[in-house]
Amino acid sequence: MARAGLTAERLVQAAAELADEVGFDNLTVSALARRFGVKDASLYSHLRNAQDLRERVAVLALGELADRAASALAGRAGRDALVAFANAYRDYARTHPGRYAAMQVDLTPEIAAAGRADRHSEMTRAILRGYHLPEPDETDAVRLLHSALHGFTTLEAAGGFSHHPRDTEASWAKTLDALHHLLAHWPG
Repeated sequence: MARAGLTAERLVQAAAELADEVGFDNLTVSALARRFGVKDASLYSHLRNAQDLRERVAVLALGELADRAASALAGRAGRDALVAFANAYRDYARTHPGRYAAMQVDLTPEIAAAGRADRHSEMTRAILRGYHLPEPDETDAVRLLHSALHGFTTLEAAGGFSHHPRDTEASWAKTLDALHHLLAHWPG
């Protein structure tokens, strides 16, 4: 019988919620055990160690974002798909800051594939197919897009844009316009 109703899935979901509350860097097995009112050792029948917990939260977050992006992308192509994907990405980062930080964990290819964490990258490639980029340009564009979205959302969350009166929504829209233009006119 699972103690306190503990399962690996329940622990990972609670860990994701805790990461959003206290920050991913502050997510520990001890903090999670306290949430359930159990000793740390009770969790180790479901988790290998703290790294395993962090990786599972990362896989959960990547899957959640992929699900949101897939819903946002339904029936869209080109610029509309790019904007829908970017907005889903930014909204997820805003509403789930701890889970978003977890997505930056370096996962082995085996863990990423087992958890289907690679769906996020697959969706990005699907958006980019509308821009007709051959390889290796498509890979470069995936990296550019992820870098731009991550950079903007991370700086925004840290208050990096608060020193200027320009509305961040206007800057976000301009960033997406610039990305669309760049992708449509990719350097040869």
